Amino acid sequence: MIGALKGIVFSKSQNSVILFTGGVGYLVSVTTRFLEKTKIDEEIFLFIHTHVREDAFDLYGFSTHDELRLYELLLTVSGIGPKTALLVIDKGVPTIEQAIRSSDVDFFTSVRRLGRKNAQKIIIELKQKMGSIVDLDLSGKDGAETKELIDALSSMGFAKSEVLQSIKTLPTNVKMLEEKIRHCLKQLGKTV
Repeated sequence: MIGALKGIVFSKSQNSVILFTGGVGYLVSVTTRFLEKTKIDEEIFLFIHTHVREDAFDLYGFSTHDELRLYELLLTVSGIGPKTALLVIDKGVPTIEQAIRSSDVDFFTSVRRLGRKNAQKIIIELKQKMGSIVDLDLSGKDGAETKELIDALSSMGFAKSEVLQSIKTLPTNVKMLEEKIRHCLKQLGKTV
C-alpha cells in the first residue's frame, strides 16, 4: 500500500491531481479546498489512503495526518464511501470534529451525497470513536510515549475509549512508561 507521496503536480482536474514522482504519474483524488490552493509544477507532500476494490485501485491524498485519520474513521461508518468521505473532509477537520461533538446533523446534510440517515450514523458512530482522541494532545515530546502507551494497552485487548479514559487518570508524578502501564492496568481492572 502507498502511505505517502511527495512529488510535482503535473496536472489538475475537477477533483484530483496527477502527482509526478519517481518517473511515475499518480492520479490522486484530493479535496476541493486543497485543489484550489495547489499550483501546477509545485512540489507537494500528501498522506495517502489507498482504496482497493475488485475493479479499482484509487489513491486519496491529504495534506495533514489529522485529515487522513478522520477520513479513515469516516470510512468505518457503513454507507459512507471514499468519495463521500472526501466531500466531508473538505469541510475541515476542526469543523467536522465540532459538528460531531455537538451532534449537528444539518452540518453533515449540507454535504453533497449525504442524507439525513447517514449524517446521523456518522455522528453516532464517530462520537464514540473519536470523542476522547480529540481531548488528548499527542503532539510534543510526550506525544510519542503516550501513543506507545495507547498502542501497548490496546494490544492487550482493551477498547481504545477505555484506554484513553485510564490515561486521563495518570498522576503527574508517574513518569516511566512501565509505571504508566501498571497504573492504567489497575484503572482498567487488571493487576500486574
